[in-house]
Amino acid sequence: MSQFRALAGVLRGGRASRCQWLRGCGAGPPRPCVDPSRGCSPGAAPVPSAVASSSSYVEEMYFTWLEDHERVHKSWDTFFRNIQASSQPGEAGERRPSALLQGRARSHTPDVAQKVVEDHLAVHTLIRAYQIRGHHVAQLDPLGILEADLDSFIPSDLITTIDKLGYYGLDESDLDKTFQLPSTTFIGGDNTTLPLREIIRRLETSYCGHIGVEFMFINNVDQCQWIRQKIETPGIMQFTNAEKRTLLARLNRSTRFEDFLARKWSSEKRFGLEGCEVLIPALKTIIDKSSAAGIEGVIMGMPHRGRLNVLANVIRKDLDQIFCQFDPKLEATDEGSGDVKYHLGMYHERINRETEKNITLSLMANPSHLEAVDPVVQGKTKAEQFYRGDTQGKKVMSILIHGDAAFAGQGVVYETFHLSELPSYTTHGTIHVVVNNQIGFTTDPRMARSSPYPTDVARVVNAPIFHVNADDPEAVMYVCRVAAEWRATFNKDVVIDLVSYRRFGHNEMDEPMFTQPLMYKQIRRQEHVLKKYSDKLIAEGVVTLQEFEEEIAKYDKICEEAYTSSKDEKILHNRHWLDSPWPDFFTAEGEPKSMSCVPTGLDEEILQHVGQIASSVPLEDFKIHPGVTRILRGRAELVKNRQLDWALGEYMAFGSLLKDGIHVRLSGQDVERGTFSHRHHVLHDQEVDKRICVPMNHLWADQAPYTVCNSSLSEYGVLGFELGFAMASPNALILWEAQFGDFHNTAQCIIDQFICPGQAKWVRNNGIVLLLPHGMEGMGPEHSSARPERFLQMSKDDPDHFPEFSGDFEVQQLYDCNWIVVNCSTPANYCHVLRRQILLPFRKPLIIFTPKSLLRHPDARSSFDDLVKGTKFKRLIPDEGPPGVDPAQVKRAIFCTGKVYYELAKERKQQKLEKDIAIIRLEQISPFPFDLVRAEAEKYTHAELVWCQEEHKNMGYYDYVRPRFLTVLANKKPIWYVGRDPAAAPATGNKSTHLNELKRFMDTAFNLSAFQGKDL
Repeated sequence: MSQFRALAGVLRGGRASRCQWLRGCGAGPPRPCVDPSRGCSPGAAPVPSAVASSSSYVEEMYFTWLEDHERVHKSWDTFFRNIQASSQPGEAGERRPSALLQGRARSHTPDVAQKVVEDHLAVHTLIRAYQIRGHHVAQLDPLGILEADLDSFIPSDLITTIDKLGYYGLDESDLDKTFQLPSTTFIGGDNTTLPLREIIRRLETSYCGHIGVEFMFINNVDQCQWIRQKIETPGIMQFTNAEKRTLLARLNRSTRFEDFLARKWSSEKRFGLEGCEVLIPALKTIIDKSSAAGIEGVIMGMPHRGRLNVLANVIRKDLDQIFCQFDPKLEATDEGSGDVKYHLGMYHERINRETEKNITLSLMANPSHLEAVDPVVQGKTKAEQFYRGDTQGKKVMSILIHGDAAFAGQGVVYETFHLSELPSYTTHGTIHVVVNNQIGFTTDPRMARSSPYPTDVARVVNAPIFHVNADDPEAVMYVCRVAAEWRATFNKDVVIDLVSYRRFGHNEMDEPMFTQPLMYKQIRRQEHVLKKYSDKLIAEGVVTLQEFEEEIAKYDKICEEAYTSSKDEKILHNRHWLDSPWPDFFTAEGEPKSMSCVPTGLDEEILQHVGQIASSVPLEDFKIHPGVTRILRGRAELVKNRQLDWALGEYMAFGSLLKDGIHVRLSGQDVERGTFSHRHHVLHDQEVDKRICVPMNHLWADQAPYTVCNSSLSEYGVLGFELGFAMASPNALILWEAQFGDFHNTAQCIIDQFICPGQAKWVRNNGIVLLLPHGMEGMGPEHSSARPERFLQMSKDDPDHFPEFSGDFEVQQLYDCNWIVVNCSTPANYCHVLRRQILLPFRKPLIIFTPKSLLRHPDARSSFDDLVKGTKFKRLIPDEGPPGVDPAQVKRAIFCTGKVYYELAKERKQQKLEKDIAIIRLEQISPFPFDLVRAEAEKYTHAELVWCQEEHKNMGYYDYVRPRFLTVLANKKPIWYVGRDPAAAPATGNKSTHLNELKRFMDTAFNLSAFQGKDL
């Protein structure tokens, strides 16, 4: 368009401008100047089309054109071709300007030529208008009652009626004139010129039919040209008879599956696919095309609508396993509570019959939080690519199926798109398929989104968007082919918007006529897509009616046989629905191969080696910041003295696991340096841009890789991504660190729906680690509390039951829990718990409340002796001072966890109460260490028992630990509370108030008469 805008200026410009344009300087190969004496510089930039006012210019150009059409600008070429076309017989072949041409050149050329050029530019602008806005008038709604873009207005620059030609300065007489086509269109096929009438017809065919394409916002010319070629080339959307028959067979299976379920379980919710049955052949086309391009694994995520159909006809899960889920009398035999059938996932490796190649398909389980699975799928896809060495996404890919209302309305969709091209998160292109019901439950789309289309969020990453009428199966299949080719060619996201409808309500029990009467009157009249397409193919002679009916009967028989077989099922097997099996990790029955934990202690040699690398720069000529130099020097001093601070403890854990071949991935906001500038796992050269050093990857020659990556400013999306990454393999330590612990608030959906109940709902083991900075430092309510009460409330251990285990009590407890919650107070214990996470024979999520001030606290240090062979994670750290030596003299035993221990120890020392008061630390809060707490309570028989926390009474740990303490004490002795009073906010924003609160509860903790004589 900028070229066209420049035209007017050139037309008004002087001799030099017109000369440059006449010669076409810089356009294509160098050409001889018509008049070198005019002083044009040989390297001058090309000037857009213009017409000189002097007739001599026209004659000069005409002679040049006659000698060689390529020596003049293409606009002059078009002008002279039109002159020839309108000349009298015999005139066109003359080698000199005819009287006709001379007369026009001298008398009428400026007006005539300008009109010709303007008309060509108008046609070029018209073509561009269709490319940009043609989708607004495409016939996308199968029902024909609502515009897909929520607006019935027709853009004024699209030629929908003859009178609109005037918008471009054209009229009906121009329809049969021939125009030169620009290089930015493929509508001509092998022709470079077309009549205007044919140009408009072809543009309408390409852009205003059952396919509407949004792509002109993409800022890459080659990508735009690629799409134009796929959409505009005449006759490109062709299918062989064999392909049409395959499409019909797939559409038949999709439709008859839903019909079968409706007949057998008419009163059951199943969230069927009626109204968008074309989704099944669409997904199979994408998979076929991708398999042909070399894809070996496809990981999918989708909401509940159509899930059973996808499981049956895409993943190819046994039908009897699906049907038996409808039997209300069957009892589950596996662990966990299970989930409703339309939330379940599946993993299957099979032969793709179209390509005869092996392909692995995985459909991830998903709750009713419709888009929550999006980042989880991306994370698992990234992990599969990582472990296969698939750095370009040529072997593993992801497909995400969405609903229109959720795609537009849920922010995690944007968060997921935003990860799509980040180096540590990209999966090298995802194919998004939107099942566009044109309604969200009962909400009209005009009330559900502000954007024209539900897919507009995809524009932020320059993803092309293909809108297609779902009642045109061939158009859908073609779009799916193009989308798969796009992903294979450019490794970028692409969106397919299947504009469809729901034949029934939100579910089969719903009455949609309450809220959408007109839509559902039309739906009741709407002919099924299978009927329409089968009639079309029968009319074309591709299939016969008999063949079609036999295909229906064949699939119905398959369903009936599976239904009969499902009656033989006696129990439900939750493990049949695993989407992430770890066959080499568990036994064939899905049980751990042992019930013991390998010791987590380390050799002194390993500690020294890791410590030396952690305190040095492995690369030569690498200049680091002086502040980092001081930090490394401090680490070296600690290693020399056989001591650890928090950063070194983490280094020891990661480094030792890397030596054992365990991949470690640490992700989150600012994790490379660490929010509190303590970690520095990535060093930056101060003189060379982008030159970095990751010392952890220089520990051993044959070590596993260490991935540390700063994330986008996202919690929901990134935590979901890391959760998915952790699903791919049990032999990796995957950690997500919140910038501050309370930032997990915006990732709560992932925690509530996947991490906490994942094993119970989907038999899904997962070893994800959440690092949540926590501690009341007087920094205000936003950066103090990681909300431990939320995690503890969701822990499933029974507060009123003292567990009795044979064998290893610790491991058995961990096996029975849904996740592990710890608040370590020493670097050594932090190191041990990270190593235990991998050395356990099973996987559980691990929630770690990490410190802030303790990162540099001089007392929060550990000795190498706490990490050497024979040591392990301490679930509880007893008081090893005078109270532990002579417990009978102790008057009060204070139990606590985390940072408050150091404040208590400092206060006890100041008040000289080391012999009177014991301080015991709970390092593992859940599962609750009943056995160790009982041993401590029995040790301090004569002492009052106190629970002290820095959090407010209605927060933190108190509500969790109190009933468990009472169970340990058999309700024979009270456990007193010391801490802050109940509050609405996690902390005060006033430093003075913070200090006063701290002083008040410290005074209470060490006032030995505070609780005497009081009842519980």
